[in-house]
Amino acid sequence: MARRTRRLWTDEEKRSICMQTTAPGVSVAQVALRYTVNANLIFKWLRDPKYRPAPGTGSEEAGLRFLPVEIVKEALIARPMPFAENHIEIDLAGGHRMRISGGYDPEALARLIRGLSV
Repeated sequence: MARRTRRLWTDEEKRSICMQTTAPGVSVAQVALRYTVNANLIFKWLRDPKYRPAPGTGSEEAGLRFLPVEIVKEALIARPMPFAENHIEIDLAGGHRMRISGGYDPEALARLIRGLSV
């Protein structure tokens, strides 16, 4: 039988996780899956004024947005990509690949990669 270890969350991590539940179209269950934590624990944090997002501080108001991401299974044979200006391709852990075309915010991209690498 696998032994469960208890994860200790910092106050800042709890606030960040609670803030993510305020994004339009995002459920507490989705955020819980993202962090492999029970949704009931997030609901408990949301009841605590220390972690609950203040009214009007939703992710849209803070300038944060979730972008749609599509994970596609590719053939093992590498195929050349057509050249595109401002094109970046990143191989992530687990064999996933991220492609970005057009303009992008480097800081937002760095935060996204850090979030996906967790």
